[in-house]
Amino acid sequence: MAEVKNWFALYTKPRHEFKAELQLVSMGITTYLPSVQKIRQWSDRKKKINEPVLRGYIFINATESERLEALEQSSILRCVFDHGRPAAIPEWQIDNLRKMLEYRADYFVKEGLVTGTKVEITDGPFAGVTGIVQSSIEGKTIAVTIELLNRSVIAYLTKDSILRVIE
Repeated sequence: MAEVKNWFALYTKPRHEFKAELQLVSMGITTYLPSVQKIRQWSDRKKKINEPVLRGYIFINATESERLEALEQSSILRCVFDHGRPAAIPEWQIDNLRKMLEYRADYFVKEGLVTGTKVEITDGPFAGVTGIVQSSIEGKTIAVTIELLNRSVIAYLTKDSILRVIE
């Protein structure tokens, strides 16, 4: 019987996320390292760099035996645990994070949403992503927070988007 693959989050050494990814990929393990390209400016130059969105984390889609092998890599510190067991991350959370990073456009929200309301975006590339309304800026933009590994990714949405309120 084949082992089941799950998504796991691994802690990396500080600033070793990309090294960890190289080590894991060379082992044949599927990884996901959410990153964004930023422009850094030094006194004498500007440079485009890739920066991890969630510092200190990398995600792997692995069997239990592959997860244990991954922990032996020099850039990996440990696995994220929940209630004493390795925390298997649902596929939809990984998909939500991918969607958030893949599309960098403004998406829209219905008027009258109150801070703290749990919502699901039902249209566009964020369809299916759930989050919590955090704030409203000038009545036009609403910040929706998506929780992942006790960290927040904030999407700024404008009032014309379609959101479904989750009870």
